[in-house]
Amino acid sequence: MKQVKWLFHPILVFIFSVTALVVSLFLYIYWYIEVSSGLRSAMVRFNLEQDQVLAADTWVVILVLCILIGIILMGIFIIFVFSQKTMQLVRMQNNFINNFTHELKTPVTSLQLYLQTFSKHRLSRDDQLKYIGYMLTDVNRLTENINRMLNLAKLESKSYMGEFVVCDLVEIVRRFLKENAHLFKDCQIAVHNLGETRVYQNINRHLFEMLLMNLLTNSLKYSHARSPQVDITIEPKRRKTYIRFTDNGIGFDRKEMKKIFRKFYQIGRSDNMTAKGSGLGLHLVQNIARLHKGRVLAESPGRGKGSTFTLVLPAME
Repeated sequence: MKQVKWLFHPILVFIFSVTALVVSLFLYIYWYIEVSSGLRSAMVRFNLEQDQVLAADTWVVILVLCILIGIILMGIFIIFVFSQKTMQLVRMQNNFINNFTHELKTPVTSLQLYLQTFSKHRLSRDDQLKYIGYMLTDVNRLTENINRMLNLAKLESKSYMGEFVVCDLVEIVRRFLKENAHLFKDCQIAVHNLGETRVYQNINRHLFEMLLMNLLTNSLKYSHARSPQVDITIEPKRRKTYIRFTDNGIGFDRKEMKKIFRKFYQIGRSDNMTAKGSGLGLHLVQNIARLHKGRVLAESPGRGKGSTFTLVLPAME
């Protein structure tokens, strides 16, 4: 049964179809040449005119036929690539649904357990505060996942309306870290301003802070270090402004460099490692960068060697 299923694999079907089409064309041309040779021999024997037996435009027909078959092959190839990408997207969506369901189910189950504990047992004030703290953490986790989905839907539908204002990027980053210090208390984050001057940029502050949150939480999520570290380097140049986020996390392979910004893609899913998150964070980051007429680049020396995400924005004139 597995062998029969293997024979109907899309790649094999594609190869067999293209091969059959090319062989058919080759056999037709070969047959025509052989027939033409036989007809020419008969013409010489019976002293017949060539135009009486062989049409002068036959090779033009063959040329047109070759062009048409080439177009058909190109169409087959495009359809094949499109179908493969569609299948890959379906697989990624299934992975996302399974993983995102887990992301939602885990805090809900935890909340249910804590609430049952409250309803069945008399707890001291200290225990109550402890469990309330756990529940607030779970609620924040649920809120973060739901907001991520809603924000991505708004960005992709081009329905997000927000005000862009000129801000000092260094000040925005430092203020963001100060306001969210409780989220990164176990992480060492340093901000470096290579220009040593104010770096002004036209940004949507809410979206920019969303980008910062996703990049920093991504660095924490994909780190096995006891003390995760992130260096944020802001480097203004003549035409572009570069903001680099360098961490000491698990890094990624070269083959994943272009994939990690795809919707639903999760590092580790391709090689049976444990994938984390919903697969939306970096895709959301790239969409926010594009709204600011910029882009995000990713690079890593390899697994276990950390990674660097660079936000490239056009400098203000």
